[in-house]
Amino acid sequence: MVLGFSIALIVFSLLLMLLVLMHKGKGGGLSDMFGGGMQSSVGGSSVAERNLDRITVVIGLLWFACIVVLGIMMKVSN
Repeated sequence: MVLGFSIALIVFSLLLMLLVLMHKGKGGGLSDMFGGGMQSSVGGSSVAERNLDRITVVIGLLWFACIVVLGIMMKVSN
C-alpha cells in the first residue's frame, strides 16, 4: 500500500510540475507553444487557462492528500 501511494506521489509530482510550467506567466510560458499566446483577452483569462487552473488545483490537492496519507501510514507502521 505504501508502494502504491509512493508511485502515485511521483506521478502527481511530475504532473504538477508539467502543469505549473504550462501556465502563462508575465512574459508567457510553455502555454504559448499550445496556442495560449495567440489570444489577447482583455476581460480576463481564456477558457483553456481557467481549465488549466482547475486541473492544477485538483492535482495539487491529490498530491497533498498522498503526502498526508503516506505520513500517516509511516507513523502507524513504526
